[in-house]
Amino acid sequence: MDRVIGRFEGAEKGPLLIVFGAMHGNEPAGVNAMKLMFKMLEVEPITNPSFVFKGKLVGLIGNLAAFKLGTRFIEKDLNRQFTSENINRVKSIPAVELQAEDLELKELIAQVDKEISAYDYTRLVFLDLHTTTAFGGIFTITAEDEESERIGVALHAPVVKGLLKGISGTTLHYFTAKNFNTEISAVTFESGQHNEDLSVNRAIAAITNCLRTLECIKPEHVENRHDSLLNEFSKDLPKIAELITVHPIKEGDDFVMMPGYKNFQTIKKGELLAKDNNGEIRASDSGLILMPLYQKKGEDGFFLIRTLEAF
Repeated sequence: MDRVIGRFEGAEKGPLLIVFGAMHGNEPAGVNAMKLMFKMLEVEPITNPSFVFKGKLVGLIGNLAAFKLGTRFIEKDLNRQFTSENINRVKSIPAVELQAEDLELKELIAQVDKEISAYDYTRLVFLDLHTTTAFGGIFTITAEDEESERIGVALHAPVVKGLLKGISGTTLHYFTAKNFNTEISAVTFESGQHNEDLSVNRAIAAITNCLRTLECIKPEHVENRHDSLLNEFSKDLPKIAELITVHPIKEGDDFVMMPGYKNFQTIKKGELLAKDNNGEIRASDSGLILMPLYQKKGEDGFFLIRTLEAF
């Protein structure tokens, strides 16, 4: 299995959009969406002679080793390893001396650098596709710049602000202008539950809308079903929300989430949300719950958010 899912380059120069799937190995929807996306792009010029693609699309598997095993990670969460210090560390160590996520990080960064060097892009954009253990709504997390937020809003899903302050070492933390000699936009899209069939369709819709927003493809060549699918699933959700708090999990906590919670479910202050070795874990504030943890591996038990006014 190759880390590169596929590449598609238009006749005209334009943005370079690099899409990650399976940054967590038990989240196959992004990989499956990219495979289908490349097949659709290959046949589109045949079925639609007026179709024009500007720029280049690249799909990469994030944690290849974990993806092969269908597990979130091998030793540590890859999407918490993207710090400049950590990346410089793995770059300085020969690959034969690295294991698990350290090796994944080294190989993935090398592949990204290769893709960037190989194309004379007009803009550089990253889209990181994820899913959650819980059912419920879809949502978008963006880097903290106006262009990333503009792209995120165009995906027709709630934009959750402030999550980057509650965690560290994600792709959104690293793929920024300060770490590269160019302007970068970066967006994470959560398309639904891990094994939900529609999570793949919603990820395809997000990629398509991102390409349209970047003007890689013309609006008239995007079918309405992509917008409809995202709008239908997010119609009763807040347009924009912000982080209240996150509950971190330490090794040995034996964290257990109370059953039945879904993304964007209303929570009351003091409500029993989970238990661990220290006892009951109750909501610190009223709000909405996001990403309640229903799997054995993970560093975050749940997030609490509040609704904000729209942009």
